[in-house]
Amino acid sequence: MKNAFIAYLSAELAALKSAGLYKSERVITSTQSSTIEVAGGSKVLNFCANNYLGLADNEDLRDAAKAALDRYGYGMASVRFICGTQEVHKHLEARISSFLKMEDTILYSSCFDANAGLFETLLGEEDAIISDALNHASIIDGVRLSKARRFRYLNNDLVALEEELKKAQDCRFLLIATDGVFSMDGIIANLAGICDLAEKYGAMVMVDDSHAVGFIGRYGRGSAEHCGVEGRIDIITGTLGKALGGASGGYTSGKREVIDWLRQRSRPYLFSNTLMPAIAGASLKVFDLVERGDVLRERLYANADRFRSKMSKAGFTLAGTNHPIIPVILGDATIAQQMAEKMLQRGIYVIGFSFPVVPTGHARIRTQMSAAHSSADIDRAVEAFTEVGRELGVI
Repeated sequence: MKNAFIAYLSAELAALKSAGLYKSERVITSTQSSTIEVAGGSKVLNFCANNYLGLADNEDLRDAAKAALDRYGYGMASVRFICGTQEVHKHLEARISSFLKMEDTILYSSCFDANAGLFETLLGEEDAIISDALNHASIIDGVRLSKARRFRYLNNDLVALEEELKKAQDCRFLLIATDGVFSMDGIIANLAGICDLAEKYGAMVMVDDSHAVGFIGRYGRGSAEHCGVEGRIDIITGTLGKALGGASGGYTSGKREVIDWLRQRSRPYLFSNTLMPAIAGASLKVFDLVERGDVLRERLYANADRFRSKMSKAGFTLAGTNHPIIPVILGDATIAQQMAEKMLQRGIYVIGFSFPVVPTGHARIRTQMSAAHSSADIDRAVEAFTEVGRELGVI
């Protein structure tokens, strides 16, 4: 490799570090839980995992994974359409469809792959995608792969969405694409308003519900249930890697014909091995736990309410509402990195988020509550935030 190229990358990396934008990876030496052990032996409270229901180290899921491992083996060593489909994969697809009240489901190795393989497969150059400005990177990249015309509207802004729908009226098929929950801000999409506009202008609606399924809505069926629009969403994508056990895997659910076409033409599905059988087997058990998960959901939202109330009283600026993602807005990337380090020294594991994950000048620490946290855990985190916030002049 050319020395000039390595020198260029070294300079770019140094610039990231000086701007406070360099992302270091901390090593965890324990299971994923509300309390984790990090390299060096320290035990800390974890407030930045997507472990919303606290199921990542659940004993029932471990047992289900072990049973599936013993029955189906370790890996598939093939893509689905050759010899990579086991009954456990079909059972899981049917279980997800039933849970979400959709006709059919297709599994992917991740939700990123589900979104990457969606748009170019379904839409052509005579079609249009109208995408929320704050959609996840996987939606953005998926849209870029498509030949469809692209329109973008301001986050959760129905007036702006309608203007873009008007511009796209000369297209054959229209698809509105949105996150169900915008993960950097903890904002739930206005799906009722989006569906109303979709019906008015003859558009379809696609929702990435990765930060909702399992704990949003009365029965945990996600943002569509929360917003009262079940049956009005055409395509739902999501992940098994957050509330649903936290391992890996993604899915797309929708009409039977849509899913069948994805099986025929979606490139991430056709050219990637499917889920490890143990993950599929454990994921089947996850949905049993979710359907009996009222206590977990109630505890999760009680923790979120407690943290938000106490942090607001302490003087912090928080984003979002009605969601266990609670971003602590700081603005400056360097301050966010410093706060994260000082919090770790006090036994609280959080991460600073800055550009390109969030816009420049909007750096934050995104906290995420879990049903596994106790009230004492919440109070300890708020106390540490308050100490560090005062030390850094944030509050």
